[in-house]
Amino acid sequence: MGAMFRSEQMALCQLFIQPEAAYLSVSELGETGTVQFRDLNGDVNYFQRKFVNEVRRCDEMERKLRYIEAEVRKDGVPIVDNLTELPRAPNPRMIIDLEAHLEETENDILELSQNAVNLKSNYLELTELRHVLEKTQVFFTENQDSYLLLYQQEEANDSITRTLINEEPQNPNTTIRGRLEFVAGVINRERVPAFERMLWRISRGNVFLRQAELDKPLEDPATGNQIFKTVFVAFFQGEQLKSRIRKVCTGFHASLYPCPHSHAERQEMVKGVRTRLEDLNLVLNQTHDHRQRVLHNVAKELPNWAIMVRKMKAIYHTMNLFNVDVTKKCLIGECWVPVSDLTIVRDCLNEGSRLCGSSIPSFLNVIYTNENPPTFNRTNKFTRGFQNLIDAYGVASYREANPALYTIITFPFLFSIMFGDFGHGIIMTLFALFMIVKEKKFMAEKTTNEIWNIFFAGRYIILLMGLFSIYTGIIYNDVFSRSINIFGSSWDIRFDNKTIMINELMELDPAKNDYKQYPYPLGMDPVWVLAENKIIFLNSYKMKLSIIFGVVHMIFGVFMSTINIIHFKKYSSLFLEFLPQLLFLVVLFLYLVVLMFVKWVLYSPTSPDMAYTPGCAPSILITFINMILRGHSQVREGCSEYMFPGQTTIQLACVIIAALCVPVMLFGKPLFFLLHKKNAQPGKVLSDGIASQDIELQAKGLQNNPSTSDATDEHEDESFGEVMIHQAIHTIEYVLSTISHTASYLRLWALSLAHGQLSEVLWSMVLRKGLLAAEGNYVSAIMLFFVFAAWASFTVAILVMMEGLSAFLHTLRLHWVEFMSKFYDGQGYPFQPFCFKSILDAEDSED
Repeated sequence: MGAMFRSEQMALCQLFIQPEAAYLSVSELGETGTVQFRDLNGDVNYFQRKFVNEVRRCDEMERKLRYIEAEVRKDGVPIVDNLTELPRAPNPRMIIDLEAHLEETENDILELSQNAVNLKSNYLELTELRHVLEKTQVFFTENQDSYLLLYQQEEANDSITRTLINEEPQNPNTTIRGRLEFVAGVINRERVPAFERMLWRISRGNVFLRQAELDKPLEDPATGNQIFKTVFVAFFQGEQLKSRIRKVCTGFHASLYPCPHSHAERQEMVKGVRTRLEDLNLVLNQTHDHRQRVLHNVAKELPNWAIMVRKMKAIYHTMNLFNVDVTKKCLIGECWVPVSDLTIVRDCLNEGSRLCGSSIPSFLNVIYTNENPPTFNRTNKFTRGFQNLIDAYGVASYREANPALYTIITFPFLFSIMFGDFGHGIIMTLFALFMIVKEKKFMAEKTTNEIWNIFFAGRYIILLMGLFSIYTGIIYNDVFSRSINIFGSSWDIRFDNKTIMINELMELDPAKNDYKQYPYPLGMDPVWVLAENKIIFLNSYKMKLSIIFGVVHMIFGVFMSTINIIHFKKYSSLFLEFLPQLLFLVVLFLYLVVLMFVKWVLYSPTSPDMAYTPGCAPSILITFINMILRGHSQVREGCSEYMFPGQTTIQLACVIIAALCVPVMLFGKPLFFLLHKKNAQPGKVLSDGIASQDIELQAKGLQNNPSTSDATDEHEDESFGEVMIHQAIHTIEYVLSTISHTASYLRLWALSLAHGQLSEVLWSMVLRKGLLAAEGNYVSAIMLFFVFAAWASFTVAILVMMEGLSAFLHTLRLHWVEFMSKFYDGQGYPFQPFCFKSILDAEDSED
C-alpha cells in the first residue's frame, strides 16, 4: 500500500541509442512498460520523419492481415486465440521473412479465390444452360396453336394498316412467311415484370414470351448471395426485332444461351451439359478442400502474425519520436521514468545492444526540468477500481497525497450506511464473489457489453460494499426489512395476555421499569420492528449518525492537507490555512457532534433530576442556531436551556474563535506574500522550499545541477491583487462549504431511511400477503411460488440494483466534493507508458 499513499517519483531521462540497436531496445522497453516517451519532433511533419517508410510497410502488412482474416471468416474457419504468452516483436531479420510470408499467403489466397470464382461462374453458366434446355422443352412441345395465333394476329395488323393508308392488298400467293425465331435465357426473378413490359413495347405486342421460375436459388460466384432466377423464351419474327430483344436482354442483365431448334439436338446438349456439370462439381469440391486446408493452416498463425505486426508498428511509431544526432550516429529520445524502474530501463538498453551485437553500448542520462512530471500510482487488480474512481474526478498532481488509499475503506463504509441490509448485502457479495472466482474466464472472453465491463472492473469495490452492507445490516438489525431476535429483547412486557389482546396500542415506558437496564449486545433491539414510533426513533438515530460520520470525514480531509503541506514544504500554509480551517470546523461542527454525545449520556428517563429527563432535553439544532445568533429559547419550568454548567462560556469562545479564523484565512497568505516580496533578494525565487522532485533526485544522486536553480512557488508570477482575490474566493468557499457539506452528509440518513421503507413496503405488499393467503392446499402453494418469484425479482431489480446504484452515486459525490475538496488538487496528468499490452488491449476494445 506504500505505492498508493503517494505517486511514484519520476525522472526525465535522455536515451542515447545506437541506430542498429534502437529497434530491439524499444522492443524491450515496450515489453516492460516502464517509460513514457516525449515527442522531440513536434515541429516535423509526420510524413517527413525518419521511420515513416517502415510504418507504411507495417500498414501494408496489416492490410494483408485484414484481407486474410476476412477470407478466413468468410469460409467459417474458426480463429482460435488461445495464446498463453504473447509473441515478442520480430527482430529486423525476421521482419523480411514475415513480410515475404504474408505476401505469399495473400497471393495464394487471391489465386484460390479467383480460381474458385471462375469455376463457380462456369458452374453457374452450365447450371443455367441446363435449366434453359430442360424448362424450354415444354414450351416447344405444348400448344402449337399458340404459334399460329401469332401469325394470324400479324396478318390482321397488316390488313388494318393497309386499309388506313389505302393500299391494295397483296396477293396471298406472293406472301412469304419466315420461320419463327426465339431467344432463350435466364433473368433475375424481380426483373421479370419490367422485362416483359419492355418487350411488349418494343415489339408492339409481336413477341410471345414464355417463362418458368427455378425452384432453387442459384449462388452468385462473386458475392456468394442466393439469387432466385427465371427461365424465359421469347418467340418473334424478323432479324430487326431480334436485335432489339438482345439489347433489352443486355440492359436487364439477362444471360442468353444457345438453344437448338430440334428436339434431338436439345436432348444431346442436355446430356453433354450434365456430364460437364458433374466433372466441374468434382473439381469444385477438390478446390474447396484445398482452400479449407490452406485457410486452416493460416488461421493457426493469424493471431501471432497480427500481434507481431502491431508491435512492429508501435515500435516504429515510437522511434519516430526520437531525434537524430547531428553526427547521425545515434538516436536521442526523452522519456519519463519512475525512479524505481531506472535499473530496468538500463537493463533493457543493454539487452537491445547485446541482441544486435553492437559494440557501442546505449546509455541513459537523467536531466533536470521545470516541467511537472506525470502522475503514476502503482495498482493491482484489487486497488485499480478505487484508483479509477479518483482518476475519474481528476488525476492527482505530482506527488500529491492519493485519496484512493483511504477510499478503499471509507467508500464502502459510507455506501453501507445508506444500503445497510444484511440480505441485500449478501446478494451483492455473492455477485462480486462470482465475478472474482470466474475473473480469468471473463477476462479471456473480452466481451463488448459495456454494462458488464463496468460491473466486472469494479468487482472488488462491489465485494467490499457488500461486506460492509452485511455489517451495517447487522447493526441496523435489518434482514429484508425484518429483524432477527438472537440475544432476546432488552424490553420486558409485564402485561397478561388478556390485556395485550384487548388493547391495540400499548406504550412501554422505560421509567416504569419496563426496560432491562443493559444495552442490546449488538445492533438494534428487535422489538423496534413492532413499535409504532419506529420511524421517529430511526430518524433521530440515523440523522445523528450521518452528522457524526460527516464531520469526522471532513476533519480527516482537512488533516490530509498537512501531508501535502509538509511534503511540498509550504510551511506557511500550515499556520495560515490548515490551522484556521481545522479550528473553524472543530469549534462549530465538532462541537455540534459533542453535544449529541452529551445529550445521549446526560438525559435518561430514569434520571432522578427532572432537568435531565427526555422531556427537558434541548434541541441540538436550536442550541446550535442560538449559539451562532446569540439567541435564547423558551423552556418549560424546571428545565434548563443548556445541557451543562459553563456551556454559555464555551459556546461564546467557540463563536469568537470561528470568527477570528475567517480573517486569518482571508488575509494570512496575501500578507505573507507581500512581506516576503519586500524581503526577497533580486533575482531570487520566492518559495517555501525547493520542489520535491529536486529533493528526491538529489537524495538519490540523480540531479545533474542541484544548486543551479530552485523550484518556483505557486504564486511566483502572481501579483498581490491576484493572490488576494484567489484567497478571498477560497475562504468564502470553505466557510460556506462547511455548512453545505455538513448538511450534504444527511443524505446518509435520507437514503438509508428510504431504502429501509421501500424494503418494508415490498415485504408487506407482496410477500406478506402471499404468506397470509396460503391455506395449505396445492393452489396456495403454486400461488406462493409465483408471489415469491415476484418479490425476489423486485428485490434484485429495485432494492439491490437501482437502490445500490443510487447509493453508489451519492457515496461518490461525498468523496469527490465533501471529502477531497479539503485537500485534493487533482491538476496532474496520468503516466501513460509505452507498453505493448496496453496498446493491444486498446486496439482490441476499438475493434
